[in-house]
Order: sequence, then C-alpha cells, then structure tokens
Amino acid sequence: MTTYNELAGYRVNYLSTDPTLNSGNEGQVWYNSTTGKLRALVQIKAWSAGGNLNTGRKQLAGCGIQTAGLGFGGEDGTVISTATEEYNGASWTAGGNLSTARYTLAGAGTQTVGLAFGGYTGSVSAATEEYDGASWTGGGNMATGRQALIGTGTQTAGLAAGGYNGTTNVANTEEYDGSAWTAGGNLGTARRYSGSAGTQTAGLGFSGFTTANTAVTEEYDGTTWTSGGNVNTARYSLAGAGSQTAAIGFGGFSTVNTGATEEYDGSTWTNSTSLTTARKYIAGCGTRSSALAFGGDAGGVSAATEEFTSSIDVTTAAAWASGGNLSTARRGLGNAGTQTAGLGFGGYAASPSVATEEYDGSTWTGGGNMATARGYFAGCGTQTSALGFGGVNGVELNATEEYDGSAWTGGGNLATARNALGGAGIQTAGLGFGGYVNGQGGKNNTEEYDGSAWAAGGNLGTARWILMGFGTQTAGLAAGGTTTGSNNQSATEEYDGSAWTAGGNLNTARRHTMGTGTQTAGLGFGGYATTLTAATEEYNGTSWSNTTSMATARRNAGGAGTQTAGLCFAGYTTTSVANTEEYTGSFQTTTASTLTTS
Repeated sequence: MTTYNELAGYRVNYLSTDPTLNSGNEGQVWYNSTTGKLRALVQIKAWSAGGNLNTGRKQLAGCGIQTAGLGFGGEDGTVISTATEEYNGASWTAGGNLSTARYTLAGAGTQTVGLAFGGYTGSVSAATEEYDGASWTGGGNMATGRQALIGTGTQTAGLAAGGYNGTTNVANTEEYDGSAWTAGGNLGTARRYSGSAGTQTAGLGFSGFTTANTAVTEEYDGTTWTSGGNVNTARYSLAGAGSQTAAIGFGGFSTVNTGATEEYDGSTWTNSTSLTTARKYIAGCGTRSSALAFGGDAGGVSAATEEFTSSIDVTTAAAWASGGNLSTARRGLGNAGTQTAGLGFGGYAASPSVATEEYDGSTWTGGGNMATARGYFAGCGTQTSALGFGGVNGVELNATEEYDGSAWTGGGNLATARNALGGAGIQTAGLGFGGYVNGQGGKNNTEEYDGSAWAAGGNLGTARWILMGFGTQTAGLAAGGTTTGSNNQSATEEYDGSAWTAGGNLNTARRHTMGTGTQTAGLGFGGYATTLTAATEEYNGTSWSNTTSMATARRNAGGAGTQTAGLCFAGYTTTSVANTEEYTGSFQTTTASTLTTS
C-alpha cells in the first residue's frame, strides 16, 4: 500500500528559528515562520584551479594549510630538487632550499614551522630538516632510513610510518619531539606510497602499495595502529589532508592515474568530487573542507595546483513581502536608495506631484518637496544624495534636481527634454537614456551627468521609452519598454561608459516596468505585458531568470535597492496605489555550525 509520504513527499518543517546545520542534513527544507522565508540546505564541494608551482615536479612533500601551504623537494624525471615554495592562497613564491635534494620524502607542520624527513637522494635517506619560514636546518635522523613513507603531525610532534627502506616495505613507526626520533607502534600492514593525515597521537594512514594496491586504512593513537574503514579506490602515491576523523584523500594511481577524491569521517570513506587533473606522486595539505593539491605526474611532470572547498550553504528562496504604505498614492514617480533607505519623489497623484517620501525599512515619512511638479521621470542615487531629471507636467521637461536628504536644489538641465526615460548611477555620475518626446516619438540618446552638467553619451541600439534602468554610469542597464507605445520590448542593453551592447532578453516582454540593482546582478519587476504583470526576473550579467512574482501586479511604480534586497512602491493598477513590497532574492550563506532539528 502506498503511504502518504511516498505519494506526496515529506512535510516541510515549520520552524520559528533557523536550525543549526551540518552536512548530514543536505537537502533539508524548512519554513521560518518568524522571517517568512523558505530555506534549504545544500552542500557544495569542488576543486578549483590555483596558481601553478614555479617548478613543476613529482614525488614532492607538502604541509600547511590551503592559504599558507609549503611544497618542497621532489624531482622532474631528471633532476632531484631542493626547491621550496610557499603558497599564499593564490600563487607560489620561492622559499629557502632544502639542504639535501630528495624526493619521495614526507612532510609535517606549517608553512613557517615545517618538517621534512626521509626520502631518496640517490639512496634511501634518514635525514630530517626543520623549516622556520625562511631556511632549513638539520634535525635528528630517523632510526630507519626510508622513502615513500607516511608523514604527518607538527615540527615538534611529527609522525613517520611505513615506507620502503631500499629492500622491502617496512611497518615501523617513529615519533619526533623536535630534536630526536623514538620508536612507536608498528603498522598492521607494511606498505609504501600511502596517504596520510592527522597528528602524532591521532594519525591516519590509508591506501598505498604492498605487493599490489591496498585499500587498508589504519588509525594511530600515539601507541598502536588499529584498522579503520577501507578506501573505495585502492591506489598508491596519493595525497591526504585533515585529521583522523575528518580526512580527505586524493589523486594517485589505481590502474591509471586518478583524480578520485574521498572523505573520511573516522569510520567510512565516501566518494567526493574528483580532481580536475588526474595524477600520481602528488602532494597535499590542509583540511578536509579546505585542501590543497599540487605537483605530481599527470602523464608528465605537473605544476598544477588545485584547491578543494566543501561548504554547507543555506539557500533562501526568493520572496516578496509587504512593507509600509506611502502617504500619497501615485504612479510614474522618481526613485532612489535602498530597501531600508528608499526615496520616492514626484509622480502623478490627482495631478503632478512635488511630494518626497523617505523609507526606513518599515515606514514612509515626508521629506523636502521638489521645486518642479512632474511625473514619468527618472531618478537615481541614494536617500541623502539623489538626482531627479526629465519628466512631464503637461510638457516634456529637461529640469534636473538634486536632493541632499532634506531639500531639493536645481542642477544642470538635460540637453533633450523628455519623459518616460531610464536612469542609473549616482548624483555626481548619473545616466539618462531613452524616453519620449511628443511629436517625435521614442529617443535613443544617452546623457551623462557629472554633478553639474549633462554631456552626450553613446546612443541606445533601440529607441524606446517607459523602460527600466539601473546600474552605474559606466555599467548601466536598460531593458523592456516600448517603441510604438503599444508594443512590448524584451531587449536588454548594457552600457560601458561610452557604448551600449546587447545583453540577454527578458523572459516577459513588457513596458512601464521597473528595475534595480547592478549590470551583473539586476532585478526587473512588474509592468505591462498583455495585461498588468507581477512577474519578477533576476539578471546575472548574461541572462534573465524568472523568480517569485509580486503580490500586486502594477506598472509605473518606483524601484530601489539590490537584486537580493529590492523595493517596489506605489504605481498603477486600476488606479494609483500606495503599497510597498520588499524583495528578498535567492541567495546562499555559508555556515559551519552543527545541526539539530525537529
């Protein structure tokens, strides 16, 4: 018999506060009744390219973290290296050379307090060197010279285990105290070319080569090695990072070079996102959620660096919510500011208006009146530094006014008087484009404002009016509108400070529409399609995508804010309206907290 859950899915949790989160609850969806937002948990894991090593090599060693890594030794197939390089999260720079050139060595510690031990110099080595962030100095030799060994821990608490002594694989373990090595407990399985992670008293050795590839994992408690969970892909010459209970292993050779990545939770390995470049004899460092892979053999010596990031992200679903009403219902008004510091001015009520209102995130209050009553004009800037220009009050206007947070004063006139134009920018770097002139029709000309005067800019590709505009003077955006007064446009154009070029089309062609945001993170909403629309779209610099519609379909409203925190106010339905809606865009926030949920 089919159960309800099988038929209809699982119930969305209804919570008054967000739960704390971890990766075990990936895919969880809940509704926060306090904020009125639908949220979901997604874990994102990826390898991405970092800066290349200056000297490509394989069989080198590494230590440190993703933003402060250390790579040293290795060989390029011809020359055994002493080179040390330091990684800053973006690029590698030269550090002090090892005293002894070697490869198949092990590393431990940090970028400024590092440890190098073992390896092959032409013969198997027992030598230890300590790094201070600038140079290497000799430390105490291991009792057993070996190469391809497990290495982890710190400069004053290092761990060496397994490896190859030139004749056979070994199982013995040694512990370093900052000056000398002493014997520890033997591995259960003698092997070489294993991955490793952890500390001297909580170490981890996994996979590697015996007489064949092995999948065996062993855990060290400072005295004894015990069995852990097997890796999924048995291989050798892989690298590892992290701790005994939160490790990552990557790369190596199975039957071919592999980019396979696995994560360990203290008992089980799970497959994760593979390296971009499959390779063996690779080095690594960092943590399970923030690892670094570099060098190796990818069919030839590699200098490639890759960074692994695992983040727990909370995605908030897009939503419109009610805000406070304007004191005066109107349409075709100017707009500026943000969701919590918005500005609406002018527009048509029963007649052209001079009224200004300021929004604090919940309530509109009166500001200083404009000098010239007008509607269907453009605005830009902030609540305390706004610009209004163009419009109509029986005739097209070229007048510009500047707002300082309390009063409007005259600025330089537009060269072309017009209404229903688009606007973008700030008070001292404004942008006006398109619009309508009675008897002439749509305009394609652009003007740029420098805080006192307007100058000509590059023409729009399509002359149009009652379009949306937002962005900056050097990165503006125009979309929608009309070319005849009755058709609807979907075309988007992007301005670079001198010329307009085509962008991605709106999904819903419309006129009398509103927008806000930036050229690469824009928001378009409302307007008139075949009827009034509440449709909302987000722009990413290339294309528009549909998102949650407004509660009230309307046209000729005011718009302000950003793509993730937008504001729509006033406008026209069958009459001028005063209501406000606030938009919360789809976005992700990374959290490292621990989850407990109902």
